[in-house]
Amino acid sequence: MASTLSSPAEARELIRNLMLPVTGILVFLVLWHLAAPQVQTSLGAFPGPTDVWEQSGQLWQEHREQRARADKYIAMQEERNARILADNPEAAVRIRGYPGAPTFFDQIITSLGTVLAGFLLATAIAVPLGIIIGLNRHVNAAINPLIQVFKPVSPLAWLPLVTMVVSATYVSDDPMFEKSFLTSMFTVTLCSLWPTLINTSVGVGAVDPDLLNVSRVLRLSFWTHVRKVVLPSAVPMIFTGLRVSLGIAWMVLIAAEMLAQSPGLGKFVWDEFQNGSSQSLSRIMVAVIAIGLIGFLLDRIMLKIQQRVAWDQ
Repeated sequence: MASTLSSPAEARELIRNLMLPVTGILVFLVLWHLAAPQVQTSLGAFPGPTDVWEQSGQLWQEHREQRARADKYIAMQEERNARILADNPEAAVRIRGYPGAPTFFDQIITSLGTVLAGFLLATAIAVPLGIIIGLNRHVNAAINPLIQVFKPVSPLAWLPLVTMVVSATYVSDDPMFEKSFLTSMFTVTLCSLWPTLINTSVGVGAVDPDLLNVSRVLRLSFWTHVRKVVLPSAVPMIFTGLRVSLGIAWMVLIAAEMLAQSPGLGKFVWDEFQNGSSQSLSRIMVAVIAIGLIGFLLDRIMLKIQQRVAWDQ
């Protein structure tokens, strides 16, 4: 009976949760469709939703064609290598990568790999350092001024410094990583570690005094105290910082790729801007929407992880 009575209420809640976002999106699309033709640029009218949808399909088609050419290129090399090895089993053969330009979807994969590398490095630095700062007020007093100074620094300021340092220190005849990847990754790390660092230190400093007293009574070792008492209490704050850091990392990466001309979505946007074709604005809008959707999905993924790990969720 209780289930029957609650069903209409649940149905209304479901409709409300679905209809309000859908309505907001539809209103936005209508306003966009009406306003776009009124904005004239040097490349023509600003693209509307239909133009952007068509270009997204075109980009997908270009990706499929490029992948087909890449597969054919690899297959031709394999056939050639098979003929060479048939004549000379000791011959040195290898498969060369497809030299074609990366597609829009290849750029998305590249950007995701770069932002995750920078974010993970930032997390590896921020969480341990935040724990130390939160546990020791003297360390907090010593490092807090540095945090407040470097936290607001723009990626535009970090990028030339990181570029010069990477170029000067990362010298190899057979590098494991491209310099452009390292430049973007370190820039993302420097700009995104601060929210996690601050939230971790605040979360550690706000541990319930009763839990601290229990730890003292039990005479837990430092590592056991951190693992059993501090971290479980600070997890909600840590994940709040991680979510903010990941959002900042994604925004910083796009700017870094545009300025450093590193492979990724930022470079795609800049190349289309420089291209100046009649399709460029539509393609840039496809990239803008993709950047927003990916940022949203990254935040949702981090939220799901937080709900599984954090006790308060």
